[in-house]
Amino acid sequence: MEPSTLIFIAVIAILTFYVISLYNNLVRLKHNASQAWSNIDVLLKQRHDELPKLVDTCREYMQYEQETLTRVIEARSHVAEARENQDVKGLGQAETQLRLSMGNLFALAEDYPELKASESFQHLQSRISGLENSIADRREFYNASVNIYNVRIEQFPDLIIARQLNFTSRDLLEFKIAELADVNVGNLFKSR
Repeated sequence: MEPSTLIFIAVIAILTFYVISLYNNLVRLKHNASQAWSNIDVLLKQRHDELPKLVDTCREYMQYEQETLTRVIEARSHVAEARENQDVKGLGQAETQLRLSMGNLFALAEDYPELKASESFQHLQSRISGLENSIADRREFYNASVNIYNVRIEQFPDLIIARQLNFTSRDLLEFKIAELADVNVGNLFKSR
């Protein structure tokens, strides 16, 4: 074989290996983001199952706070719907509403000493708070995974393969600014 033919075959082999390597890296990043989403999904399901127990426990003590309890249940259903549809933007909005509703519920629970002393309430509040912390950690990991994936599919030369093989960007799981602000507990009690 001629040297030019060997060089041509070597270049083709190197390019083929390079393209395969890029593709495999994109697939790995895509699956990392999917796995991160699955981790959030598991925690959301667990919290979804705990919230009705919390509402039922509160309902026993908080006869005059039905509106607050209804808001928690409605927000819970919006989160479940967004989660089932894998609507990350909708989930962020629904999570914001749920967190605000739960914050109101826990703030109102301060007015009910029997409820606060209830072992069931304390257990559920602790369990849900633990799940919230885990969701926040997993959300951070999910957003980091999605960010790495989104950057890679937009960088050259990865974008050539990404476009050809329909790798599409993913949405970050973001909560509204209102969720990040401190809750003014004093205002919660003035509206009563």
